[in-house]
Amino acid sequence: MPTFLRTARLAALAGLITLVPPAWSQGAPSATWTTAAPAGVARQELYPEVLNGKIYVAGGLLSPNTGYSAHFEAYDPATDAWTRLATLPQARHHMTLTAIGGQLYGVGGFTGGFPVWQAQPTMFIYDPVRNAWRPGTDLATPRAEGIAAAVDGKLYLIGGRVRATPAASHFDEHVDSTLNEVFDPLRAQWSARAPAPTARNSAAFGVIGGKVYVVGGRQYGKNADGTARQVNVPTLEVYDPATDTWATRAPMPQAQGGLAATVADGKLYVFGGEQWVPEQKVFAGSWVYDPATDRWSALPPLPTPRHGLGASTLGNRIHVFGGGLRTGGNAATAVHEVLVVDAGSKP
Repeated sequence: MPTFLRTARLAALAGLITLVPPAWSQGAPSATWTTAAPAGVARQELYPEVLNGKIYVAGGLLSPNTGYSAHFEAYDPATDAWTRLATLPQARHHMTLTAIGGQLYGVGGFTGGFPVWQAQPTMFIYDPVRNAWRPGTDLATPRAEGIAAAVDGKLYLIGGRVRATPAASHFDEHVDSTLNEVFDPLRAQWSARAPAPTARNSAAFGVIGGKVYVVGGRQYGKNADGTARQVNVPTLEVYDPATDTWATRAPMPQAQGGLAATVADGKLYVFGGEQWVPEQKVFAGSWVYDPATDRWSALPPLPTPRHGLGASTLGNRIHVFGGGLRTGGNAATAVHEVLVVDAGSKP
């Protein structure tokens, strides 16, 4: 009999309150947190990518949030070290990073420090052999804060924020989008696909079984007095590129915006985020979703609660790094925490 059951039984016999295991152990995979080398730069609003066994991170917001970065670095788990690489052609934050065909594609993102943000249409392509960037095929519609997934050698850019007018250059002059566009590297061409059911920004995603799982994020709007109102959404929507169709699955137990996600053992792992209404807070909440059962389970919470962070999987270790310690664009951190997952356990 497991220890916690023996303890609970003894407590009940003694007329005490029955003990129960922590919520995260109820069906979730066995997982524990440890630490690794901090990133080279403290920054947030990260969209990392894994290529050839290393984690790459480009751009990001600095502290204070009037600063943003062209810094580009990679983490090597073999040496537990971050290495600075060729600087981005232009500084960006909220720029997606996607690996296809042995190269990295950096798409869109904002220029400017808060509140002077302007979504960009640019594509930068990084060659790790030459440690060099080159221009790619720009977007027709400038976009930032979306998600970018690689499926069957193509890049799918979904959601995010677009300029409300062509000249928009301020944070609140952008609107949430349902845009879904695919880029074919062989043709160097963008084309439209079925729009997402939900317009949102600051969502997270993972690719499982050739489908794109888009989860969480938030919707930007305005109150009656004109002030910004950012409301989190728990929605999980799944896009199938093979049929160009969307499906809705079980929502997150907690709506988290500015969160991070990655895939391990065929499951979607989600971490952190922030909330603006009804109160401002940063989350430590961590969750795992099993598409086979359409079920969420809680994980051990982040040791360091934060939003705008990055998450990437290497083997049975999920690396969670960077982010902001407080709501908004300040208090960036270089902290690097690692969730060690027992792939043999089943949610």
